[in-house]
Amino acid sequence: MKCLFFFFLLLTTNLFAQDDILVKKVVYPAGYVAKIDEIYTTVNDWKGREDIYYNPTAAKPTPVVFNIHGGGWNHGTKESQTGYGSFFSNGYAVANIEYRLTGVASAPAAIEDVRSAILYVVKNAKALNIDPNRIVVMGASAGGHLALLAGLLQNDHHFDATYKDVNGFTIAAIIDKYGPTDLTVPGVEKNRSAAAFLGSYLGNKDLVASVSPIYYVKKTSPPIFIVHGDADPLVPYEQSVALHKKLEEVGVKTTFITVPGGHHGGFDKDKSKEISAAIEAFLKEVVQ
Repeated sequence: MKCLFFFFLLLTTNLFAQDDILVKKVVYPAGYVAKIDEIYTTVNDWKGREDIYYNPTAAKPTPVVFNIHGGGWNHGTKESQTGYGSFFSNGYAVANIEYRLTGVASAPAAIEDVRSAILYVVKNAKALNIDPNRIVVMGASAGGHLALLAGLLQNDHHFDATYKDVNGFTIAAIIDKYGPTDLTVPGVEKNRSAAAFLGSYLGNKDLVASVSPIYYVKKTSPPIFIVHGDADPLVPYEQSVALHKKLEEVGVKTTFITVPGGHHGGFDKDKSKEISAAIEAFLKEVVQ
């Protein structure tokens, strides 16, 4: 498994590059309010933005899902992301996050940004009518990696930058779609994308482990839903197998859907519907 992992990155340093030119309109229900480009943090000249769709008139504070785009840590935009209908229909607020890509800053910048985006909403939960104890973090590929990290950190403020004083929240679940789980694997130093993400961490196994989700798994970790194609040519399927095995070993609730013959996302329509239904059922059990 370890020898295979960075083979995909050597071939795909521009993973999801097309996302940079995609802008998709999010359709949200009547009664919801959209806060577009809400600034959650400022780092030097860079401003972190997220789009927040919430229901201010819901009878009680709503759960919220934070979506993190993929793109090999070096490409992708929040504007490329849609498909939140099932969350809206189940009463969720949605926060769509952007974060610093490697052209701006290396690790742990992206992790700090995702955590800041979450904690900004926690800090403003009352105004947004959001329940800070029903937080779901979701992402695909590099976004899956960041979702796992942000969620598994739970109330650990190690990467929380200016929000270290924000408490009183719970990551209730993580949705991981074929995200890398272990960056300590051999060959990372030969890959431009991973090396750019790791930056000064490269070559220091402890620091690399600190940005590898699998090393944060413990018996109190939040429930995790995993989906991965077993023929993924980009992120090896074995990365998710290892994560699922460790979750089961410590007794964390987890659902793992294998897509037979599935590649790096882009699953067929029927399989995508099946996965969406499984995610909805999983969240109804562990969040609602």
